[in-house]
Amino acid sequence: MNVLVIVLYLIAMVVIGLWAARRARTATDYRVAGRRLGTGLYTSTMAAVVLGGASTVGGVGLGYQYGISGMWLVVAIAVGLGVLSLFFAARIQSLKVFTVSQMLQLRYGAKGGATASSFVMLAYTIMIAVTSTAAYAAIFSVLFPISRPWAILLGGAVVIAYSVLGGMWSITLTDLMQFVFMTVGIFAILLPFSLAAGGGWSGIRERLDSSFFDLGAMGLQGIITQFVIYGFGMLIGQDIWQRVFTARSPGVARWGGVISAGYVALYGVAGALIGTAAAAVLPTLEMPDEAFATMAQQHVPVGLGGVVLAAGVAAMMSTASGATIAAATVARVDVVPTLRGLFGASDADVARSRSEDVSVLKDRVYVVVVGLLITVMSMLVSSTVVALTIAYDLLVGGLLVAILGGLLWPRATAAGAMWSMGVGVVATVAGMMVFGVLANAPIYMGLIASAVVFVAVSLMSRPTPSDVSQEWNRRIQESKA
Repeated sequence: MNVLVIVLYLIAMVVIGLWAARRARTATDYRVAGRRLGTGLYTSTMAAVVLGGASTVGGVGLGYQYGISGMWLVVAIAVGLGVLSLFFAARIQSLKVFTVSQMLQLRYGAKGGATASSFVMLAYTIMIAVTSTAAYAAIFSVLFPISRPWAILLGGAVVIAYSVLGGMWSITLTDLMQFVFMTVGIFAILLPFSLAAGGGWSGIRERLDSSFFDLGAMGLQGIITQFVIYGFGMLIGQDIWQRVFTARSPGVARWGGVISAGYVALYGVAGALIGTAAAAVLPTLEMPDEAFATMAQQHVPVGLGGVVLAAGVAAMMSTASGATIAAATVARVDVVPTLRGLFGASDADVARSRSEDVSVLKDRVYVVVVGLLITVMSMLVSSTVVALTIAYDLLVGGLLVAILGGLLWPRATAAGAMWSMGVGVVATVAGMMVFGVLANAPIYMGLIASAVVFVAVSLMSRPTPSDVSQEWNRRIQESKA
């Protein structure tokens, strides 16, 4: 019965993609859902894209390991999303661009920094998709009598199918369905059944050590690291910004995002409580991340357990599809045109390839190619934790200062942005080589070096040209209208 629920869910994803394909008539429709999402759709799709396998399976696993303190990873994501929504989303939406790199070029007027950022952003979005693909494949390989490579192919085929058909419209509508599965599966089914299996809250407290009920059990350094990596990552990721671009108005981008952030925080608390209950009921699991699927299969009635497992798959697929179209958009709009220019294409040809009016067919081709690349990489990457850590460290350590500095500081210059990105990436990589990929030091080294260089070089270089500043300010003023 659980397997049947998952199969029906996967079929529904493809059917929704087919239906949504009719709405993707232009590049704007395909990449950012025509910039027409209202509060309801925007809120659900934003929550779905930020809540992936790390938040669902990983969040329950952290609850199994640390108790209620395991909520901090997802709460950090919620705080980052809340800050983005309250203070930046309205102006980001008003820029009417497709990528973070386009924002940098619009703000600074120079191509160098935007070009460098596009390659980092492409690597980041691909790694996010790879880790999500590997995560839901782990569930498929348990449910179906197939090996891990075939599980990856199955999930990858479904994600590519519904993503390529309608682009962001398909992803938005499937995200709505995935949001419903996540809400019902986690809040209405798994949480109450987990608490009941543990004998209620009082029974769980009797079985577990008091540290499981300490909000600081993860340790101050660990909690801070969650906010630095995942909170800051929410502020500048292409997969998140591309959802902001879909909002119908600055108000929708701001308040829809705030509502999403509140939902995400509650989701994190629920996951930690489920993990805490699992620690009481299943104290001998070899891996904390096994807690989610084991509780769903052993302590939830058949059928309802399938809904819970579908909720986990939904969380991972929504993140994978969002990262896939983000990577395809960055490749289509930023990376490939830049490479064409380097290999002799005229400025007119490069500009034409970036145009909003180009054929949607080409966007679909990019989604297929990027999706296939992600599928193959998911089979080859041995450690998704390492891949995810590298992606976030380079994103935050290399790009955070230049992006937020451009939004907040009028005196910031193109030279400051370019140097800060270069130094930030080098410092982050050097930190990984010295302290290890999974250490906390690399991201702090990148942030500090990037910030110092950004301020120093900006103050020593000429201010941004007046025509560039005027165009930037004109678009920003639209968010205040």
